[in-house]
Amino acid sequence: MAEGGAPAEHVVGYADILLDACATGRRLTRDELESRRAQGTRAAEAGLTLRGLVREQLAVAREIQPLLPARAFGPLLAAVEQAVDAFAEGYEQAQQQAVRQEEAARREFVDDLLYGGSDLGRLAERAERFGLRLAQAHAVAVADGPEPYGDGYPVARGIEQTVLARFGNRKILLTTKDGRLICVAPGDQPDVLEFFAKQAYAATDGGRVGIGRSHHGAGGVVHSYEEALNALDLAERMGLEGPVLYAADLLVYPVLTRDRQAMADLVESVLGPLHQARGGAQPLIDTLTAYFDSGCVATEAARRLSLSVRALTYRLERIHRLTGADPADPPHRYTLQTAVIGARLLGWPGAGDVR
Repeated sequence: MAEGGAPAEHVVGYADILLDACATGRRLTRDELESRRAQGTRAAEAGLTLRGLVREQLAVAREIQPLLPARAFGPLLAAVEQAVDAFAEGYEQAQQQAVRQEEAARREFVDDLLYGGSDLGRLAERAERFGLRLAQAHAVAVADGPEPYGDGYPVARGIEQTVLARFGNRKILLTTKDGRLICVAPGDQPDVLEFFAKQAYAATDGGRVGIGRSHHGAGGVVHSYEEALNALDLAERMGLEGPVLYAADLLVYPVLTRDRQAMADLVESVLGPLHQARGGAQPLIDTLTAYFDSGCVATEAARRLSLSVRALTYRLERIHRLTGADPADPPHRYTLQTAVIGARLLGWPGAGDVR
């Protein structure tokens, strides 16, 4: 009941519906049920709790029971059940609609935040609603797994619950984008992204996580997000090991490919002669890759390639004869290693052959 004894809005007419239905023992009409649904919708929109609302409707039924004959007790219970069910249906539909609207607003915000496609001042205002303060520096972690993930998926929901349970007061955003899991956290709190990476690796059954550097402002979030994506892409193209890839540790690769044509010229000039080898250039490129990745230790490189040390030595000599560059000579080694990195970045040789 509202102040002064007047009935609350959501029970207006409710007693009359019950009394009229009990008079003949009939079921509630379509219009009566619709009126209760509408009241449930308005109550949800007003932010009232369903438990308290149902309690008040039961109280109305108790108030009118003494006015009814004893034989009407059964019809009263049936009428209350129909009325409360319709009321709850309207309430739940309103709640679901509110959730869908909130999800749509959140998705639009995430798209604008990660793609930089919105007025920055307006974006900063919207960010407060989702727990971010874009005036601060932020860093972004992106997790890629064996399958795509979306908001509401068990994997995404489980990681979000775990991270928020531990860092709920840290002003972070957990979401998904293009099938990947994403965490945006204050730039001075790397422990959040490290914990997210650990959870994502476990939940995605060995997925990889790229972590961008910390940057200021809304544009900084986009920059860090792109760095995280690039880290994942580099790991795939370069065959980099490890579940977590930090953009800060991979800065040499963007530098090497900043002048793509110059790198293509270097690759073709240094490694082009390997096309003359029996079996093509790829086996010798793999040999150089294993040799450099093992610190130029022949025994370790041979083990990685499942070759004998003698077979590996033969391949290195073959590379020397074809290219004129000796992998064991420091100046030559630097040129060869840079060219091999460039080949991997450019997808050479193959469909992306730069010849």
